[in-house]
Amino acid sequence: MRNFILMLAVILMIVSCTNNTLPKPKPFLKLQYPEITYSKFNSDCPYIFEFSEMAIISLKENCWATIKYPRLKATIHITYREVNNNLNEILREIEKLTYEHTIKADAIPNALPYENFDKNVFAKLYNVEGNVASNIQFMATDSVKNVLAGSLYFYTKPNYDSILPAIKYIEKDIIHLVETLEWK
Repeated sequence: MRNFILMLAVILMIVSCTNNTLPKPKPFLKLQYPEITYSKFNSDCPYIFEFSEMAIISLKENCWATIKYPRLKATIHITYREVNNNLNEILREIEKLTYEHTIKADAIPNALPYENFDKNVFAKLYNVEGNVASNIQFMATDSVKNVLAGSLYFYTKPNYDSILPAIKYIEKDIIHLVETLEWK
């Protein structure tokens, strides 16, 4: 019996050491987006900016606009407000809308400021991290007559990890929009 157990142990060692089974490595999704080219958006509204040619822009009443990204299933909603001695009130309202996402957000890091004194464009960009309805909010003003605000929305249930590459791609377009913004 002892020889049998010893022989069984040797056979098991030989059989178990021949093929090493390794777990499959985790695959990484590699999304490739097209090279960005921009077009100038000029209308009767008191602002001009450049937007991605991958997007479709449509103007609504009161100079509000939507910039749709059909391939990414996303839209940037832009609102325009004229300032009538109520700049602080408008800016507080925009900031309040941004911070209403704190209920679902994992974090809202400090706003990314932008200042261009030559064009009188002063802006802030907010990245809202987590499974929220709008992951990017921004506002721009000339501090005198005009305020432009925008929010990025996706046509899907929020899943921050899954849509993060698309958020970062569109974030570049939003930054370019703000950097090319001019008031008429």
